[in-house]
Amino acid sequence: MNAKCSGRIFASIIVGVAIAVGAMLSGCESRPAQAPAKPSAMAGDAASLVYVPPGKYDEFYGFFSGGYSGQIEIYGIPSGRLIQVIPVFSQNPEDGYGYSEETKAMLMTSWGFVPWDDSHHPELSQTNGVPDGRWLFINGNNTPRVARIDLRRFRTEEILEIPNSAGGHSSPFTTENTNYIVSGTRFSVPIPQKDISIADYKGNFKGSLSFIKVDPKSGTMNIAFQILVPGFDYDLAHCGKGPSDGWCFFSSYNTEEAHTLLEVNASQNDKDFVAAVNWKRAEQCLTEGNGKQMAAHYLHNYLDPVTDTAKSEELTSVAVLTPQTCPDMIYYLPTPKSPHGIDVDPTGEYIVAGGKLSSTIPIHSFHKMLDAIQKMQFETASYGIPVLKYEAVLAGEVPNACLGPLHNEFDGKGNVYTSCFISSEIIKWKLGTWEIEDRIPVYYAPGHLMIPGGDSAKPWGKYVVAINKMTKDRFLPTGPEMGQSAQLIDISGDKMRTLLDFPTISEPHYAQAIPASMLMPNNVKYYDLDKDKNPYATKSEDAAKVVRSGNVVHVYMTAIRSHFVPDNIEGIFVGDTVYFHVTNLEQDWDVPHGFAVMGAGNSGLVIMPGETRSLKWMPTRTGVYPFYCTDFCSALHQEMQGYVRVSAPGAKVALLWHGGGK
Repeated sequence: MNAKCSGRIFASIIVGVAIAVGAMLSGCESRPAQAPAKPSAMAGDAASLVYVPPGKYDEFYGFFSGGYSGQIEIYGIPSGRLIQVIPVFSQNPEDGYGYSEETKAMLMTSWGFVPWDDSHHPELSQTNGVPDGRWLFINGNNTPRVARIDLRRFRTEEILEIPNSAGGHSSPFTTENTNYIVSGTRFSVPIPQKDISIADYKGNFKGSLSFIKVDPKSGTMNIAFQILVPGFDYDLAHCGKGPSDGWCFFSSYNTEEAHTLLEVNASQNDKDFVAAVNWKRAEQCLTEGNGKQMAAHYLHNYLDPVTDTAKSEELTSVAVLTPQTCPDMIYYLPTPKSPHGIDVDPTGEYIVAGGKLSSTIPIHSFHKMLDAIQKMQFETASYGIPVLKYEAVLAGEVPNACLGPLHNEFDGKGNVYTSCFISSEIIKWKLGTWEIEDRIPVYYAPGHLMIPGGDSAKPWGKYVVAINKMTKDRFLPTGPEMGQSAQLIDISGDKMRTLLDFPTISEPHYAQAIPASMLMPNNVKYYDLDKDKNPYATKSEDAAKVVRSGNVVHVYMTAIRSHFVPDNIEGIFVGDTVYFHVTNLEQDWDVPHGFAVMGAGNSGLVIMPGETRSLKWMPTRTGVYPFYCTDFCSALHQEMQGYVRVSAPGAKVALLWHGGGK
């Protein structure tokens, strides 16, 4: 039987199994309504293990991608409580992110203002391969971007667009010391873009692997170089550690270079590739002048550290390398079959792939890879990139592991945990022996899984979280669409044990967790009012004012428990553009103030203590309109309000304001 035929048959078998499993799960929908089950002794014990008493803290912060919400969600582990949402790529009406004048520029791209994205993979900054709690990075998949979140403030401080990219999926995985974060293209496209027939895909479309330099002090990101690679789909990535530091590994599928019905046409080859990239060699090639500058158009957005106001700078070129101009920079490791995840164990020796159409999990050896390169043990080349012999780089295989293995996490004790999408389970197996030690069902269809520190050199272990795609019959039904399901599993003993189900917002993909003790000491509780350099900051009630310049009006306003100054404004006309610049005068932890005005077509604001935020308002009707504090701040919160009078254009109404007893 030829490989093409066997590929079709294997794909059909996998799809058939998926349909059968799906039908089995769908049968859950027809179950009759049941009374809540009485808790068993085991359930009671499990409840005690996840119970966090009132006033106590969770052990871990869990950072979950918000999927198509474009945000990051923070859950306490082990309680599963949703603690906070960090807005990143999407506007957030809760606090005005992406609406306020200080944050709008964060969402600018070369396509214009793009107020949403599909965020998949949060990644903590690392030192010596261990998460260090400084920053959290996350990718935007649809409009390729990477963002950096400051974990002192838990807010997005920088977003960098990625040129020459389509579908920034294998992103933003970090090197051992956060020298770089990487971003690979899921979708290959013409680079540079041009009008070309889709039928001419093969040989004309390309992927790109971006290496983004991170400043070790400020965290500022810039694209150091891009590597143009053959037109496959580059899916996930992880970088080396220990002996493999200096290398990054990208899974790829569609080595067939199909452009239609990929479900079948990208499942023909028995093996696809893991791209092993020697980034230190790439640096050397750049130093030797082997790269070239390619014209590009992309934006770099950041919160100015002085004014705390977002700025957007346009960049026009990027350094590009190719395998032809930089030999020995990239090699392909054959990997069955349509691999998805690619993970590196804590020692840096083993590179574990998840071939989603294979029931066998392959484990590549880093040192065997180096030896195979030295001995030139190549089975072929793909577009000039050497393809190493499978047996030459293979450390071992986990045979008949499960159906649809996707991702792997490590507990630091020599064990690997693999999510199995089709058979809806997590399996535990041993590095070195490749023997399966345990398996546990999850509900249902897990994508990623997460162990605290589980992709680092020093996992904290203790728990694995299954991040499931399907939720039916796990929670109270909410119509055709359910939230996704996360399941907390105890891995402290020899056998895995499910402790908790908790729902998650939208569709999270990956997650990361870090001990709360590492983040809490550095937490910023309020902003120093004396250091507020926003040009519209108003640092005392005496400085509050209203200034007109033509049809533009600037309201310099203060907020403090429990009033605004000014709280009465007259002399505003239909057709004016009014900017409310609100400074929160509080210097106490957890005393934000809100601001909203009737008729605002954008959002309200939530202003942290010592912070200034601005809202644009364009009145369209005459009348008297209230504004008020939206964040319950004191016993007299309801009294924290005011009025703005809007008159017809040309009316003889003077510009007046008062408040604060004046």
